[in-house]
Amino acid sequence: MIELEDKYADIRPYNDEEVTASLKRLIDDNAFIDVIAKYNLPRFLSAVPFIVRPLIRHRLRKKWGAIKHVEDVQNIVAKYLNKLVKRTTSEVTFSGLDQLDPQQAYLFISNHRDIVLDPALVNWGLFQHKMKTVRIAIGDNLLQRPFITELMRLNKSFIVKRSAKAPKEMLKALTQLSAYIYDSLSTGHSIWIAQKEGRAKDGVDQTDPALLKMLQLNGRKQKKEFAEYIKELKIVPVSISYQFEPCAIAKAKELYHKQHHGKYVKAEGEDIASIVEGFSTAKGHIHLAFGKPITSHCDSADELAKTIDKQIIDSFYLHPGNFIAGGCREAVIDAGDVALFEQRMAQVPEELKPLVLAMYAKPYHRKAEINRKTCEH
Repeated sequence: MIELEDKYADIRPYNDEEVTASLKRLIDDNAFIDVIAKYNLPRFLSAVPFIVRPLIRHRLRKKWGAIKHVEDVQNIVAKYLNKLVKRTTSEVTFSGLDQLDPQQAYLFISNHRDIVLDPALVNWGLFQHKMKTVRIAIGDNLLQRPFITELMRLNKSFIVKRSAKAPKEMLKALTQLSAYIYDSLSTGHSIWIAQKEGRAKDGVDQTDPALLKMLQLNGRKQKKEFAEYIKELKIVPVSISYQFEPCAIAKAKELYHKQHHGKYVKAEGEDIASIVEGFSTAKGHIHLAFGKPITSHCDSADELAKTIDKQIIDSFYLHPGNFIAGGCREAVIDAGDVALFEQRMAQVPEELKPLVLAMYAKPYHRKAEINRKTCEH
């Protein structure tokens, strides 16, 4: 096992032996301490770091003193998630988990609406059902500060090197990633990865065939056919549906800028702000639908992408806002739900409203389209 981990030392999550040192680096990191102060203390206090930093460090040393193993970290994250779910959602529901084998490692491929919440909620569902939590794929574009890298790798995240640009460098990084995913699954560790790079800001949940070609790189090395290799990975599509879209206004702003100015450049710290907003704002009812493991009829990346998409769209839980935005108000029978959605939309700047409504409408229209095609056949 040590040899396997060393092979992936630059991308893998931390193991038990590395937890104590990682926590010490976090406590010693002024930027991390300042972020805690910013989001947890009154502004006048966080503005005087020479007073606040020693107090926060003292508290963290006391609080984290007993943490020695990755599982300890997972238990703390579970407690935090429990509080977050109670504070910011009306309920979180799951379907399909009872059909999965708790002893089996799966490759969970989900739609992507929130940077950290999506995999956190997948883990929450697995944790609730007494299943092992996943190792989480995270792009190196998010690791802009050393403390973010520490936090992510402590929480079973592994790094996807998106910053690699030269063809040889890219191929090397993708081959390493493909092998890491396969070796993780082979040793009983489930994996979570988003169906495409970046969140679906326009409401279109669509799998990128390039992701699936990356998975096959290791299979090609083993001289296995695409369908045979994919069957080994035990891919389970996951459809995550939020009653109130996380960071809807920020996503719409990005789309608006791209439409009117050709591009959008993120401000420094914007991803951290999105993570905090995703955690802290009210999300209403969240549903996660775990699909069936894909075992056949996928001889190419394009075919597999269509199969994953069909499961994700088909099992996507439509909330009142999806029906309203999709033009099917008669499906919404609760006036309270209508009022809640309209309150949300009232907070959206006028020029962004069409984009935010489209985010909610798209799953409704795509589901209707899939059902229509099924009926035609």
